[in-house]
Amino acid sequence: MKKILVFIFALFSSSAFAQDIIKTKSAEIKIHPILHGTLAIEYNDITIYVDPYGGAEGFKGLNDADLILITDIHGDHLNTETLKALNTTNSHFIVPEAVAKQMEGINNDEIEVLDNDKSTSLNGIDIKAIPMYNLPVDAETRHPKGRGNGYLLSIADKTIYISGDTEDIPEMRALKNIDVAFVCMNLPYTMSVDKAADAVLDFKPAIIYPFHFRGQGGLADVEKFKSLVNDKNDNIEVRLRNWYPEN
Repeated sequence: MKKILVFIFALFSSSAFAQDIIKTKSAEIKIHPILHGTLAIEYNDITIYVDPYGGAEGFKGLNDADLILITDIHGDHLNTETLKALNTTNSHFIVPEAVAKQMEGINNDEIEVLDNDKSTSLNGIDIKAIPMYNLPVDAETRHPKGRGNGYLLSIADKTIYISGDTEDIPEMRALKNIDVAFVCMNLPYTMSVDKAADAVLDFKPAIIYPFHFRGQGGLADVEKFKSLVNDKNDNIEVRLRNWYPEN
């Protein structure tokens, strides 16, 4: 009997079933960390995938996506192998223009291009594209300003921020009234743990998930990030989750 219980616990602790709950004035929002910068969000009967990457297995147990958000052209964000393995026939894509130009062969006719600072809506969810880019802004940057999107999602009475690949840009620091944030931190591609923590202390989300924290030196120190944030503001809930099941 004990072995059976251990098996059941392990099964429902896998990434396919892991979820966090965000309560709203109506229904719950379910957050599913999947891999690196990839996550799924469920609300009512709506399922959202963000930057599907790592293969279809990570989405096992979830409904097909009603909405797919893609932030950038790099392979850990626009991953055509994963998209082709998923059923996207009825998915509505929202992507920056640079991504739309590289989506040949994806099984879908509903691709909506959204530029920085533009907004749209789907099934009662408001979506705004937020700039994401490296500092300084120059010709050598990995993520030039205007190419990719971060996103703001307004779901019921909650606002969710998804950073995309960015540094601690002014547009991030100026955000207001963010309930849930997903912020990247991996050198040399985005920003350091220290800069990420400093930016979070500026815009003060109620809940923050460090994600996208695998860089050239391995995994960033998210425990340090949590300490940097909570040593100065213990009202911000830092949620550390397993974004890299193989580690």
